[in-house]
Amino acid sequence: MAQDLEQLKQKYQSALTAIKQQGIQLAHMHIQDGKLYLEGEAPSEEAKNDVWNKVKAVDATYSDLTLNLRVNPALQPAQSSGQSAAGGLQTYTVKSGDTLSQIAKQYYGDAGQYMKIFEANKDKLTNPDQIKPGQELKIPG
Repeated sequence: MAQDLEQLKQKYQSALTAIKQQGIQLAHMHIQDGKLYLEGEAPSEEAKNDVWNKVKAVDATYSDLTLNLRVNPALQPAQSSGQSAAGGLQTYTVKSGDTLSQIAKQYYGDAGQYMKIFEANKDKLTNPDQIKPGQELKIPG
């Protein structure tokens, strides 16, 4: 079975390379029902489509592959995620378990900068301790 996995990984190497290059996070890569099973999250629809194009270039029927990719914009690199021409604002989509302090540490390297994010999102937030998964927050530069 491990050899089958290696053979299928070799067959779809161009797609696996694209997955890495596009910043797609794979949650699963294994053999299931005799097929290579890949499941993960892509930072954009374009990244997802690029992988599908690579898969179809290898085998248009992809009969030995199950590919399940979801788009999660929160995976976009900080530099390109939600950049606005107006003022270098970035956006961040809140995930379960996030806090403003954690997000501030990620973007500024200092958890104490959380009020900067709170102030920029007063139109959506009334309390810095109450953010919800799925909320899109502006991250000031």
